[in-house]
Amino acid sequence: MAEPVPGTTPTTIIQEETGTKFDLKVIFPAIILLLIAIIGVVAVSYFVDQEREREETQWQLRMGIVADSRFTDVDRWLNRQLDELTGLAKNESLQIYTDQINELSADATQSDQVEALRDYLRNLLTVTADRTGFTLPAPASGDVPANVAEAGLAGLMIIDDKGDVVAASPGAPPYSGDLRNFVSAQAQGQRAISDMTLNSRGNPSMAFVVPILAAQSEGAQASQIGIILGVKEVGAELFPLLRQPGETSSTAKTTLVRLKDGKVTYLSPDASGKPMTVELGADTPDLDTAFAAQNPGAFATNKRNSAGDRVLVTGRAFTQAPWAIAYAIDYDEALGAAEARFRNLTIYLLLAVALVGVIIIAVWRHGSSRRASHAAHQFQKMATKFESQKNLLQLVTDSQPTQIFILDDKDRYQFANSQASKAAGIPTTEMIGKPITNVLGPQAAKRYVTLSHEALELRHEVSDVARSEDGGKVKVVQSEHIPLKDPTGTPRSVLTVERDITDVVTERERRARTLNQLVKTLVDVVDKRDPFAAQHSSRVAKVARSVAKEMGLTEVEIETADIAGNLLNLGKILIPQEVLSKTGQLTEAERDMIRNSIQTSADLLQGIEFDGPVVLTLRQAQENWDGSGQPAGLSGDNILVTARVIAVANALIGMISNRAFRSALSVDDAIENLMKGSGKAFDRRVVAALVNYLDNHGGRAELEMQ
Repeated sequence: MAEPVPGTTPTTIIQEETGTKFDLKVIFPAIILLLIAIIGVVAVSYFVDQEREREETQWQLRMGIVADSRFTDVDRWLNRQLDELTGLAKNESLQIYTDQINELSADATQSDQVEALRDYLRNLLTVTADRTGFTLPAPASGDVPANVAEAGLAGLMIIDDKGDVVAASPGAPPYSGDLRNFVSAQAQGQRAISDMTLNSRGNPSMAFVVPILAAQSEGAQASQIGIILGVKEVGAELFPLLRQPGETSSTAKTTLVRLKDGKVTYLSPDASGKPMTVELGADTPDLDTAFAAQNPGAFATNKRNSAGDRVLVTGRAFTQAPWAIAYAIDYDEALGAAEARFRNLTIYLLLAVALVGVIIIAVWRHGSSRRASHAAHQFQKMATKFESQKNLLQLVTDSQPTQIFILDDKDRYQFANSQASKAAGIPTTEMIGKPITNVLGPQAAKRYVTLSHEALELRHEVSDVARSEDGGKVKVVQSEHIPLKDPTGTPRSVLTVERDITDVVTERERRARTLNQLVKTLVDVVDKRDPFAAQHSSRVAKVARSVAKEMGLTEVEIETADIAGNLLNLGKILIPQEVLSKTGQLTEAERDMIRNSIQTSADLLQGIEFDGPVVLTLRQAQENWDGSGQPAGLSGDNILVTARVIAVANALIGMISNRAFRSALSVDDAIENLMKGSGKAFDRRVVAALVNYLDNHGGRAELEMQ
């Protein structure tokens, strides 16, 4: 004990030493608690900021996908307009006739020939304008008075190298003023798109220009002989592309804007449905559309729309037109709930920090032995529960006839059922934790590894069908690869389910072969009985298939046109052979038999199951576009598209084939007859597709080879 200081007693010294020890016992836990509180507050703030950043990143990715999707659709639409006109400009007949008109126009003695060439080009432009939408939609009732003639606002024109109109489709606008100035400003040999303007109807309109090069030229600028100019109202086609399919957000909006001369013009319709009516300064504070146009590809969470509401926004800029897309979502809808959650999370975490501090003090005083013992007991309990769930999963999956296994992001087995173990040739327990390449071998594992990585990257299910052959025995399997998320929501493993579908595929292929053999046999029977129509059905089928592909029909519709074409003349097996081979004048009854043979074909095939409407196609093959055909007098789109294709193909082959009572027509004469019948006997779109196939996709050469 220390020596007493004058004026003190031993009792006082003991009290001072005891008080010092007591203060240390209080101060040390207080310092620890304070440090824990500071660290906890910093950690809570950092965690909440990370969660907020993660939420904003997810919205940035989600909105970027939508913006990219809408940008791609609009950009494809712009390219499609130019590609349609480019395809027309590459039509060899158009190139030759335009060149001839340029040469003959100065010769007054050739005016009749020039006018005939102009008529052909006008018909070609009219067909193409109808097919590609370069026509003026009918105005809403009451928009235009009945006694007022509306000026041309949409159509196609051919302009020669002197700037004169060679030919134009009906309804084409006058080639003057701003339209002529736009064309004059374009460089030779280049495609061009005009900016969007409002026409006299108050509707958005655009012009598209592509060069016409002289036939056989190598594409040099000096070979240009004119241009094709297309003008159309674009609102009905363009603005629907701004709507994202399946959009669930109530405030999400994609706006098409133009940044020019320090102003942002809203090209797409406003709330009232009128386009190009809103225009704001580009320097408007925090304007979302100005940000999107000035910073394509960037993302912001603190901008405001034209109504002053805070929004999330991202944008994409076009290169072919002075436009940008602004995709925005109301901030409260996107992140309002998340912000509330973050506030609550901050409060809860701070309370948790305080509670942890209290618990630490209590545990520090009470000891950690009981907690450790309890934790060990809980761990054992959870391990037992997990093992029971694992055994149940193994039991359920082992009863399935399919392979089921799980691979982690390092391609190691996490789970495998008995079928997967049987395919691998080793017990399930030996597969777990091993890379699939070590178990199956690199070649066999390559397909599973590739598809698993694809599922992890895309974050959604990936399906695949694989065919293999071993010793002449074919095996077909179908597999689904489903990404499984960890507790953070990130895919870390892939569930693979693979089933053997060999029997199903084999039966489907057998049915297809049987049907093809039956069709070939029936066609051969008809060809042997009618020497003047030998190969007629097969030629109709080939042309019908090509035209159906040209029109972009579905695979089922293409196959339906092919089969119906092959079976077109099946009904002739019930017509006496002497009638089929008769070279003299046919009686009215004989004509009726031949005329009704297609309906007889449909009757004979009634009840046979095809993948597509083959029988109904044959039933309607003699219907006319204007409703004057047989047997039901159907018209327009009420006639199956496959029947309209068969009608045109059958007419073409009939005209270019020799018959007992006449010689074959040339392909050009046949096409001229078909174009004359467009809109009457035939669908104009089918005839246009046939002409495009013959002139641009090798159709003439294929006809000569048949």
